[in-house]
Amino acid sequence: MRLNTLKKRVAKKSKAVVLFGPTAVGKTGMTEALFSRSAEIINADSVQVYRGLDIGSAKPDERLRKLIKHHLVDIRNPWEQYTAGDFARDAEVLIPEIESRGKLPLITGGTGYYIKQLVYGPSSAPQSDAAVREQVKREIEEKGSAWAFQYLSLIDPISASRIEPNDIYRISRAIEVYRTSGKALSSYAVSSSPRDDIDFVLICLVRDKSELVERIEKRVDIMFEMGLYDEIKKLFRAGADSSWPAMHAIGYKEFIDAACSGEASIRTIRDDIIRASVQYAKRQMTFFRSFATCRFFHPDDLDGIASYLKLRDICLDSFNA
Repeated sequence: MRLNTLKKRVAKKSKAVVLFGPTAVGKTGMTEALFSRSAEIINADSVQVYRGLDIGSAKPDERLRKLIKHHLVDIRNPWEQYTAGDFARDAEVLIPEIESRGKLPLITGGTGYYIKQLVYGPSSAPQSDAAVREQVKREIEEKGSAWAFQYLSLIDPISASRIEPNDIYRISRAIEVYRTSGKALSSYAVSSSPRDDIDFVLICLVRDKSELVERIEKRVDIMFEMGLYDEIKKLFRAGADSSWPAMHAIGYKEFIDAACSGEASIRTIRDDIIRASVQYAKRQMTFFRSFATCRFFHPDDLDGIASYLKLRDICLDSFNA
């Protein structure tokens, strides 16, 4: 009896492109130019998940969302929380669904915590404790967000250096971990290598600092021309205040601060948004450079990006148009 060689069937790994970069670097324009026929987008921007925050978050317009299907946009009310864990779980479901339609899963945005949790997995920090979380929340409400950030700087200076002073959710989480375990959140291990069940192709877009600053200034001016102030007034009429997670985002927080102080002019708010955006872009790039296996490209280098994708066995012409 002749014996046939048996070949093990190895399940094909899902493949996804992760396209990220600092604010205003040109992710949207590059995505439309290169991926409009091949991909479906999984949004990795923590502000675009919120309904009603359109102009300040540079949310893709209706034309682009018709051209390229977008997921995880407008999925939460601005008073609701949406965490990096929520994003990772949602993206894990969407990736095989998009592949089943013959499209390339394209994760794109600038929220590094979202991308890192999806690509590298969660840290080993303890699970959330509802009682401690509620206690920390009450304490911050009584003493204020400035106190919370100062307190975090004392108990966990490393986490404080990584977290925005106005990011109450992550500040609260870091304090909660310390109160629960007696250890700093930053002391818990995070994997240094990508997970092996999905083949992530990481691409980061970069520009010279002067070029990026100029683009940020232009973007903010365009936002005001498009009606950012009217968008803010509409949110205020709906009850928006500093307790809403969405209102801690750059472009919205500055209006909240101005409303509290009663002093800032539109010109001052505009300058504050630009300053905060430039500082944020710098922190984003520091964070993104920590990603292993990431390749860096200028947004105009479409041929270079396409060639790199081919090296990673992704031919954009092979996907369903």
